[in-house]
Amino acid sequence: MATRRRARRDPARILLRSFAAIVFLFLMLPLVVVFPISFSAGSYLRFPPPGFSMQWYLRYWNDPIWIDATIQSLQVGAATTVLALAIGIPLAFGLTRARFFGRGAIEQSISAPMIVPHIVLSIAIYGLFSNLGLIGEWYGIAIAHTVLALPFVVIVLVAGLRNFDLNLELAARGMGASRVQAIRRVTLPMVAPSVYSAAFLAFITSFDELVVAMFLSGANMTLPKKMFDNILTEIEPTVAAVSALKITFIGLLLLLSLRFRKATDAPMAH
Repeated sequence: MATRRRARRDPARILLRSFAAIVFLFLMLPLVVVFPISFSAGSYLRFPPPGFSMQWYLRYWNDPIWIDATIQSLQVGAATTVLALAIGIPLAFGLTRARFFGRGAIEQSISAPMIVPHIVLSIAIYGLFSNLGLIGEWYGIAIAHTVLALPFVVIVLVAGLRNFDLNLELAARGMGASRVQAIRRVTLPMVAPSVYSAAFLAFITSFDELVVAMFLSGANMTLPKKMFDNILTEIEPTVAAVSALKITFIGLLLLLSLRFRKATDAPMAH
């Protein structure tokens, strides 16, 4: 107890906690502005709002263009998550288990879409997809978003697989399980927290992406593209209401992801 009390009074620890609290408040500062404006009774973006009303949430809900853009973003995000996991899981296994020429180069280059500016990547994808007739198609956007989401998926899964004790899988194979059965019954459940994290990152990467969608969406716009167009043409708080809904939705997804991780970790801890 005395050691714990001394640790609490440690000046370095207090300074570190204070710094973390300041950074957290700085990052949360935009939310202090967005949420009140989303309930504004005024007719344009103004802080502090002159009064409070639900009118901008009702306007979003009753506008079919906003709803179509939301459905399109959810559809693209779900497809991106499935595609990124379908490609990323085998690729992560290959990078951590297989020994082949160029493995290091592939592992280093997998993060290229994170380094290359999105505007450059978008122009290249637009040139390719225009020849393939994928401009304006939701699945074309999903394929392009998969390119952006794949590095996050592979990096998270590779880290999870490298921390996994391979002896557990070897023990399962020693008990008569085939390689596929050992991976399905032992390895994948053990690295499930990494899979949940990778799925969350893939979905959020797609759901919040704007630059690629501006080039590829055409008339079938995604939610970020609709928000961008709304800011350009109208200065009213509907976009603040949509932003508040997006933040709430992403927060719920994050809590759900953490709950899945805890549910997976709990049996393993026993």
